[in-house]
Amino acid sequence: MIDTEETLSNMAARPPRFVFFVVFCITIGGLLFGYDTGVISGALVVIKDEWDLNSTQQEFIVGGTTLGAIVGGLFSGYFADRWGRRTITFLSSVVFILGALIMAFSKHYSVLIGGRVVVGLAVGAASMVVPIYIGELAPKEFRGRLVTLNVLAITGGQLIAYLVSWGLADVHDGWRWMFAISAFPAVIQLCCLPWLPESPRVLIQRGQDERAHTILRRIYGNKVPESAVDDELESMRRSMRTETAASYRDLLRTVNFKPLIVACMLQLMQQFSGFNTAMYYSATILKMAGFSSTKSATQFSIAIAATNMLMTIVAISIIDRFGRRKLLLISFTGMIIGLALLGIAFIFIVGLVKITKDTCGEYIKCGACALDDRCNWSPGSMVCAPKSSTLYTDLTDNCEPVNGRDKAGTWLALASLIFYVALYAVGLGNVPWLVQSEIFAQGIRSRAGSIATATNWVSNFIVSVTFLTMTLHITASGTFWLYAGILLLGLVFVFFMVPETKGLKLEDVQKLFAGTGLPYRRRAVSRKNSQSSSVVGSRSTSGEITNTQLLRGSQE
Repeated sequence: MIDTEETLSNMAARPPRFVFFVVFCITIGGLLFGYDTGVISGALVVIKDEWDLNSTQQEFIVGGTTLGAIVGGLFSGYFADRWGRRTITFLSSVVFILGALIMAFSKHYSVLIGGRVVVGLAVGAASMVVPIYIGELAPKEFRGRLVTLNVLAITGGQLIAYLVSWGLADVHDGWRWMFAISAFPAVIQLCCLPWLPESPRVLIQRGQDERAHTILRRIYGNKVPESAVDDELESMRRSMRTETAASYRDLLRTVNFKPLIVACMLQLMQQFSGFNTAMYYSATILKMAGFSSTKSATQFSIAIAATNMLMTIVAISIIDRFGRRKLLLISFTGMIIGLALLGIAFIFIVGLVKITKDTCGEYIKCGACALDDRCNWSPGSMVCAPKSSTLYTDLTDNCEPVNGRDKAGTWLALASLIFYVALYAVGLGNVPWLVQSEIFAQGIRSRAGSIATATNWVSNFIVSVTFLTMTLHITASGTFWLYAGILLLGLVFVFFMVPETKGLKLEDVQKLFAGTGLPYRRRAVSRKNSQSSSVVGSRSTSGEITNTQLLRGSQE
């Protein structure tokens, strides 16, 4: 008899072209996710002047997409189970287009807010369904790389958004074109949908085994014998026969609650690391750090976004060899170092000073002065004064380094920020989405994924609306060190609670969380059981190994 595990592991060095086509079409949702979350930074600069918006109105425009994403991410899981992954992908594309058109043609502030919320619904749905969709279609040997391609699409979308914003900044109604452009990739995705298959696991749930077999045949290609594909299909059937109809209440069962805690904690750490704040406010941070103009700060922001994208490519190349857990541990450690250095850099630039002075004259450093909306800096007199002051003719909010100490702090800030972004992209930026797509049983995967995705967006909202406030009250350095402290707690959590999942079938991953004890200790045992079960199963007259037997083995 054929050992299915060995046969599937000896596939061609690359998946069939069909798999790449499917992943490309699905990850357009990730590109839209990245573009729509990134484009607002450039568009808002123009909109706030054109419509004379106050700070609260600007925050609602930025937060509209995040609030929509919370709702979209939370409820899309329920509908993904009822209607399938393909249908949710179709609906998110339609909503993307609708939201882009509303924003592009909006004439009033309230309409623009509505468009941002509509786009947020699509962003939330896409961020939930795309990793799960790819994870269920991808061969297990390539699952890490293929799911991480979605993160590459997100970072690529953010980089494109920065470049588009840069190119259209001086164009009349350029901000409308910034929003309208996001409709074009969604149209491309709609054109691809007739050729996109539904997840084989969803089809098996619906009793459409023949269609599921056909899709598996195309996924694994002609180099894998028919018997191996049949065994893979039977493995999925066995797993689903042990499952009952899932509901949100089932998430409270220990075998589901443990992975839910892991997924939610990883998503929470991804946001509480402060990374998206660093991206949203990178130009502001670099301006605080002493880069002399908004233009130069924005240019370096593009460099930071490019670093994020390039290091995501590195992650794609190594994630299935190094494993998810090891990359997370490296990523957490490196980000803690980067944030610690960034805090030190800001001591040189701004000082350990709270931006809550009664008068502008109390600030003795340009960086601190520039953070206070009431104040500007006089380079000639080296004093901070109210913006309305007529005593100084050279008031500016740009901070030129004037001595070696300031210059060292400025370049240390840039270097540590780039190092921090690079280590984020290697692990924490992509592994939570990958692990989320792997660790839940089929019947509960979408619902659990929707809760984890909503956790990500709620955390995103909290961090984005508190960052500047924290820099005012606990200093910029204190804010970065706070994020580093949170990551240190996250490092401990990952070490004790996150198991390695590389090389395991989705049907076997959940067994890592069965029973009592720490999940990470069962990695080797579960892999051994996964490999042996196929051999035993192929020699068994019935061809079946029960989940109870495997669960018992994973607890030994």
